[in-house]
Amino acid sequence: QVQLVESGGGLVQPGGSLRLSCAASGFTFSNYAMSWYRQAPGKEREPVATIDAFGTITYNFDSVKGRFTISRDNAKNVVDLQMNSLKPEDTAVYYCNAQRLFRNYWGQGTQVTVSS
Repeated sequence: QVQLVESGGGLVQPGGSLRLSCAASGFTFSNYAMSWYRQAPGKEREPVATIDAFGTITYNFDSVKGRFTISRDNAKNVVDLQMNSLKPEDTAVYYCNAQRLFRNYWGQGTQVTVSS
């Protein structure tokens, strides 16, 4: 059974940091591209960052470059998203995604709220 379990979300003040973690099981983690998506209220879900099976990293927004860092540990089947200098516009539900060919798996999401 495939599982992606996110953790690490919460309420943080502007300028603060959070580290999201996604624990994967039920598939061959190292073969999959792993991504973090986010969905803000009233908006569509959108990709934030991807690390593919070869370790190539893509950040989908200029606004997160230099603030967010995606990483993976294939030995532990974990993908993380370190988020620094958080802004109110980063507020969203953050989802972990695993993708390979026609297979696409999602976690349940974790809420990140940036507010003073």
